[in-house]
Amino acid sequence: MKRMNGIAVPERLAGKNMAKPTQNTGRLINRKVYGFESAAGENHMNILHLKYIISIAENGSINKAAEELHVAQPNLSRVVKEMEADLGIQFFRRSSKGMMLTPDGELFVNQARKILEQVDEMESLYKEKKAGKQRFSISVPRASYISDAFAALSRTLGKEQVEIFYQETNALQAVKNILEVGYNLGIIRYAAGYDKYFKQMMAEKGLKGEIVAEFKYVLVMRQDCALAAMDTIRFSDLQQYIQIAHADPYVPSLPLSAVRNEELPQTPRRIFMFERGSQFDLLTENPETVMWVSPLPERLLRQLHLVQRECAENQRLYRDMLIHRQDYRLTELDKRFITELTQSKRACITRKK
Repeated sequence: MKRMNGIAVPERLAGKNMAKPTQNTGRLINRKVYGFESAAGENHMNILHLKYIISIAENGSINKAAEELHVAQPNLSRVVKEMEADLGIQFFRRSSKGMMLTPDGELFVNQARKILEQVDEMESLYKEKKAGKQRFSISVPRASYISDAFAALSRTLGKEQVEIFYQETNALQAVKNILEVGYNLGIIRYAAGYDKYFKQMMAEKGLKGEIVAEFKYVLVMRQDCALAAMDTIRFSDLQQYIQIAHADPYVPSLPLSAVRNEELPQTPRRIFMFERGSQFDLLTENPETVMWVSPLPERLLRQLHLVQRECAENQRLYRDMLIHRQDYRLTELDKRFITELTQSKRACITRKK
């Protein structure tokens, strides 16, 4: 893709006599008139023209497209011909089935659809803001103290108009969601020994972070599990149990194989699961399963008839860091979530120390 004044254009089109944009306009300026002319006598390819080509492609007919767009058929035909002449391509070929896209036409229509989707997203964003709708979006590790905070936030919403996105995932996807998907917040989890790698990554990508929790993993199991009755649990005691684990650890700048070896040491029996609800289903149904977790809320332990125990040999420290873009300003909804998160952390993690 090449970019013409901020608009991505396929390479095959960009090299075909595409007019250069002027310095003082945000639209593509072309020498020919696409049915309209600016006050300065210059001519513009605008959003409407993209809709024209897409409508013809979808209807397979200029006449049907003209009816749908409420545009006179001769004017629509003239716009298409002038765009084709200016770009040096042919959008359509006639067949017994109607107007069919050429390869260049398909490239153009695909790119035009992407541009119109971006325009629609931008319009929706600002219409929602104008209507007073609040938006909250966050990616988090699979942690019950965080989901408890989110549930507490939901209870504060009342009658507010909101649109909320909450995704449980690993650190890599949390970063991608902010940089590429449009999420505002993320919480990434990593071992304290990898601190320098994450700080370097955040500086390179223009992200800002704040530690919200530090903890050691504990073991969670059924109340009737034999481990629950032991005074001291050691790594060797876990060999006969099935360990439930996540299979998607991530550390920037380090190969996945090295991270997996460090985060997921060899054990005879292990089940990899990516969804927290299913993990708890398995724990409650199979007394031979155990799982390493950040400390859980007492409410959840009682509800699922589980217990959590420390392992004497486990000294590995983990950190949860709240991240966002450096230029992002926290909203009132963000601040309310952080307040609930702080309270949940105190109840679950600080209590364990």
